[in-house]
Amino acid sequence: MPPDLQELVVASWAGELEDEHALGERLRTAVAEVVVKQVELGVDIVSDGEFSKSSWMGYATERLDGVEVREGTNWYDAEGTISGNKDYRDFSDFFEQAGDQMTWFAPGAETRGRQWSMSRESVATGPLTYSGHDAINRDAANLKAAMAAANVEEGFLPVVAPASVESVLQNEYYPDEESFFADLAAALKDEYRAIIDAGLICQIDDAYLAGAWEYREVRGWDLKAYKDWVALSVEAINAGLEGLPEDRIRYHVCWGSSNRPHSTDIELAEIVESILKVNAQTYLIEAANARHEWEWRVWEDVQLPEGKILMPGVIEHATHVVEHPETVAERIMRFADLVGRENVIAGTDCGFRGRSHPQVAWAKLEALAQGADIASKRLWRR
Repeated sequence: MPPDLQELVVASWAGELEDEHALGERLRTAVAEVVVKQVELGVDIVSDGEFSKSSWMGYATERLDGVEVREGTNWYDAEGTISGNKDYRDFSDFFEQAGDQMTWFAPGAETRGRQWSMSRESVATGPLTYSGHDAINRDAANLKAAMAAANVEEGFLPVVAPASVESVLQNEYYPDEESFFADLAAALKDEYRAIIDAGLICQIDDAYLAGAWEYREVRGWDLKAYKDWVALSVEAINAGLEGLPEDRIRYHVCWGSSNRPHSTDIELAEIVESILKVNAQTYLIEAANARHEWEWRVWEDVQLPEGKILMPGVIEHATHVVEHPETVAERIMRFADLVGRENVIAGTDCGFRGRSHPQVAWAKLEALAQGADIASKRLWRR
């Protein structure tokens, strides 16, 4: 995110912004700029860079009624580490020394925004309903205008899944998790529908579906309890998608995506059948990082349902190494050979914001486009 826009957005999150018009104008120009850059690098389906959001999942609590924001700590502890994560205990020396060097954060506003969000917790204290219509309509309008100016046909807005909202929203109102999930899904459906009605692809991001396994000890889970929760999560997603066209929906799963050991990640084979039950046409699954790249082999045994599309991550965001286009092409072709060349779209493991320096992120996206071009020529030459 451009530094001047960071300052405006963080001031807005913190209730310190005096000129909302200035934020609106800068958001429009920033989205236009980021779309043009994507098109220049060869990206076919563009996004808005998520510039308006406080975080990929926490933003949703700002668009819900029935939520109270309190001073305190959220799912991070006082030192800013994720509580209850086995990685943090098994590699405590690493985390003590690495700190924010695990990822790249822009100086100033980006760091201040992270600190601000970490010092607050969101609590459901009443019935959850959606109140973010103005915000999502603004985001959709900004992207549509940028696409028209850049002469690009397809764009998507990333939004959050119910389970990933649950990870940052404490419940003090609902009697059980089922009713909590049900109202979350019903509220978020307004956002999903608004994106599709605007003619955009709705991408539902759900890092916590896989990432929740790492907090099993805190939640008292064994594998069965975790899978039961995954099933409940998928049921909630589908409730939120009911009646919406599958061909305008993408579902994204990753493993939290920070640059750390990930030694206790749940394996894809354990959750892939649940992922495929989500009523989306396209499934985006992290597949480029060193812990999960081998899992392309899962598709030797699991059949992609007819009419569905697999969008594996073929570049990753958690290191600053820029993938060679040939590496990208090889990754794409592995999946194409297993599920069919017409059923694969090349994607990223996750978002880049706060994880890769912008220069590195753009270079990675360029490698993605170049690698996809190489793979396409080889696959259609056969």
